Amino acid sequence: MTNAQNVLPPEKLLHALQWRYAVKKFDHTRKISDDTWSALEQALILTPSSFGLQPWKFFVITNQQIKEKLMAASWNQTQVAEASHVLAFAARTNPGVEDAERHLRRIADVRNVPLSSLDRLKAVLTKFLQSPPTQIDLNVWAQKQVYIALGNFMASAAVLGVDTCPMEGFNPARVDEILGLPAQGYATTVMALAGYRSPDDKYASHPKVRHKAEHMIARIA
Repeated sequence: MTNAQNVLPPEKLLHALQWRYAVKKFDHTRKISDDTWSALEQALILTPSSFGLQPWKFFVITNQQIKEKLMAASWNQTQVAEASHVLAFAARTNPGVEDAERHLRRIADVRNVPLSSLDRLKAVLTKFLQSPPTQIDLNVWAQKQVYIALGNFMASAAVLGVDTCPMEGFNPARVDEILGLPAQGYATTVMALAGYRSPDDKYASHPKVRHKAEHMIARIA
């Protein structure tokens, strides 16, 4: 496939990003199709991460009873229960050498190379995970990586015409308990709701408020 076939026209990208907003009320009768959701899951998987380590896991919730429990743990914000899909972006807790080893095995498998050929990379990853720079807390580092995935997911959804709402307004410990995350070594950092906006969500018609480009973009020659 040539580069030209991969290019989304700039005006279509900007239209999608202007169209999207943080939905406050979803149409609970509309569900995301399986093929569209599959594409969004692949977008998540394709998200870049530091060292390629992917210190995250994405928990997809469509069960209505679980969504209602999550709503109760999210200050009773009704869009949690109304959305087609709820996505919990969970960071790896206490990432360690075993995570690096899993990543290295995957590289060897996908690229069909001997594991021993990755010894230099293994040394770099091991040093980072066992003795990170003093200013880096590995749990905070993993949480920051998760936000890369959130941004990628929301932009991808907008391009596909799927509405989203990012959410930090929830009780993380309670959400983790509902989803059974502690035993799996993950903790929810942020959630995203996905579906289709309700016709009577008044926020859909509100103009976007952003600072002017000259206040936000600095070009350094």
